[in-house]
Amino acid sequence: MVTRRKLVIGTGAAAIAGAAGYPMLTGAGTAYRDAVRQSWAAKSPSQTGEFDYLVHYATLAANSHNTQPWIFSEVGKTVVIRPDMGRATPAADPDHHHLYASLGCAAENLSLAAMAAGSRTSANFNPDGDGAVEIDRIAGRAEQEALFGAILERQCTRSEYDGRTVSASDIAQLEAAAKVDGCTLIAIPDRDRIEQLLALAITANTIQVEDAKFTEELKQWLRFNGGQAAETRDGLYSACAGNPSLPPFLGRIMFDLLFSAGSENDKLAKQLRSSAGLAVFVTERDDKAHWVQSGRSYQRFALRATTLGIRHAFVNQFVDVPTVRAEFSKVLGIGNQRADLVVRYGYAPAMPRSLRRPIGEVIV
Repeated sequence: MVTRRKLVIGTGAAAIAGAAGYPMLTGAGTAYRDAVRQSWAAKSPSQTGEFDYLVHYATLAANSHNTQPWIFSEVGKTVVIRPDMGRATPAADPDHHHLYASLGCAAENLSLAAMAAGSRTSANFNPDGDGAVEIDRIAGRAEQEALFGAILERQCTRSEYDGRTVSASDIAQLEAAAKVDGCTLIAIPDRDRIEQLLALAITANTIQVEDAKFTEELKQWLRFNGGQAAETRDGLYSACAGNPSLPPFLGRIMFDLLFSAGSENDKLAKQLRSSAGLAVFVTERDDKAHWVQSGRSYQRFALRATTLGIRHAFVNQFVDVPTVRAEFSKVLGIGNQRADLVVRYGYAPAMPRSLRRPIGEVIV
């Protein structure tokens, strides 16, 4: 989710890799393909048992840096989703805002899966300790909402888009889907306004990219080829952003050589200018409970966008740097509310899929 970066690999990387006899692949490899099938497989309660089925679909939610920062447990008919602080990203997300939004994304997927299996749900935030989302299930009639069917196809598509406009009727559907208590979606389909906002995104992007702690943390979560991605089943796989596969040692060298504010800002500008619009998720209060709600709202937006053939990707630079977020909030005119998440949307082909860890690693 939430703070993803595209690694810049130039022709120098191709030359070095070629000299080393390493093929420049994007998403190839049996281990990676097998991991994709396992990660994104359709499941049913009869196959796995209801709890494992629910956790499987919950883990297919968006999450920051694909760290998958969640732990699931079951107490009677209540599923508890706790934060896994060992997978936090303190440089990119110092207040853990994106981590809690990720829990909200997982909670929404889980609720949709429960509904498809015949349970009505009620999700609440328990502030004790680090906080947790508790989802109570009540037996009901199975209803497979269209959003549930989109879970297996949703992805954050981190490429340039084709510039086509999204219709007003489709934007209205996205706004309706994103309605969650305590959270409001602000759609910005005006290209002139997006161009005006670009300067804020570039300012924030520059601050982050020039922060040594941020770039080192990002590098730790990059997966430079399909084999490495399949081994860890987490992190940001380079091919998902359209980059070539490299041996990890070379990927790290090229990252250090080529990752810069200039190159990243150029890419960010192209991505925003190719998009049909921005969607900003704004919450009434700035606390963990509402961060969770922003994740639930975003997840519903993302799934509805998937049903409409609309791609999207996070551009959270607007909200990740406090000084820029304050200026962004002034431009939006939202007063004391918090701009929590920002995505760009538009049309583009699908990219290779990210991976998920086996559910046994996230259940306690």
